[in-house]
Amino acid sequence: MEKKSVVTESEQIQLAMQMIKLGARLQLLESQTSLSRERLIKLYKELKGVSPPKGMLPFSTDWFLTWQPNIHSSIFFNIYKFMVDYTDEKGIHAIIKAYSLYQQQVEREEQAEPVLSMTRAWTLVRFVESKMLKMQSCTCCGGSFIVNSYDLNQSYVCNLCHVPSRAGKTKKAKELTYKIVAMQA
Repeated sequence: MEKKSVVTESEQIQLAMQMIKLGARLQLLESQTSLSRERLIKLYKELKGVSPPKGMLPFSTDWFLTWQPNIHSSIFFNIYKFMVDYTDEKGIHAIIKAYSLYQQQVEREEQAEPVLSMTRAWTLVRFVESKMLKMQSCTCCGGSFIVNSYDLNQSYVCNLCHVPSRAGKTKKAKELTYKIVAMQA
């Protein structure tokens, strides 16, 4: 029988707490920590005051390719890639730090939920690592954006340079587009 380390368990609890505070779903917590499902549910309830949401995790790459989610996914992944390339952060720790920086960069109203959730950010990293998605430079602005690996992307033009006709019809979406364009300038 293996000895349980109090220090290791404490580190796992701290990691789970960080992810819960950032909005991670239970399945993500289970895959990234060695804590039991029961302990994670108890910890989630203690931190959030409610039971963790039920249901399946996102499993399609399509969500990351639509107009607004693509912009946010690209912002997050550029931050994540920088973290992995230029710091000692790896794995879930790099995702947590990159997601925290993403949240700081994307200004949002107090009541609004961020476009990209922690769980979707983790899923995005998994999709890129499995080569289902990749980064591609825009031929117009030169920014790097998430694209489908199996599409023809030689003359790729991003969603900021070529905004789809139905995108940004709401006042909130237009304001967000202006903020993001200003961040890239």
